Amino acid sequence: MIQPIYLYGSAVLREVAKPADLTQKEHLAALVQDLKDTLAHADGCGLAAPQIGVSERVLIVDGTGMTEVYDYLKDFKRVMINPVVTARSEKTCEYEEGCLSIPDLYATVTRPESITVEYYDENLEKVSETFDKFACRMVEHELQHLDGHMFVDIVSPIRKKMISRKLKDISLGKKHARYATKIK
Repeated sequence: MIQPIYLYGSAVLREVAKPADLTQKEHLAALVQDLKDTLAHADGCGLAAPQIGVSERVLIVDGTGMTEVYDYLKDFKRVMINPVVTARSEKTCEYEEGCLSIPDLYATVTRPESITVEYYDENLEKVSETFDKFACRMVEHELQHLDGHMFVDIVSPIRKKMISRKLKDISLGKKHARYATKIK
């Protein structure tokens, strides 16, 4: 079911999400389906459970809509439950990012070039996988949500000052998106 996406200023986005209970299979299946439906409706490439108001360590990434730019993402869809980063490259790269919880705002962010993540997939099977290029960026961005952080937290100080007014407007409900949103 499509859920509203919580916007910048919502307390749930600043919480450290609790581990998902793997014994609650029906709940997890419903949560994953809500994430998929909401992401498809909002036309993004990733979504974490806190962004739909659920403070649990569950995220999805879907790069299939970006294959015109990144052909290697043609089959890239992942559901990650209780993901843990086990390795990060020291080498970094920069790219402009946006976020469904911060509509129409973009900024250049520096992130690791590659990461290795252990997680449970949609079938509750344990997986260890290394991501690089844009796949790494999508996963890293969503992982950040699970720890109560957002991409605007790691932009340069001058950029942060430049976007502070827009962030305040979003948190006050003065910015609207083309998808259902909520501030709480």
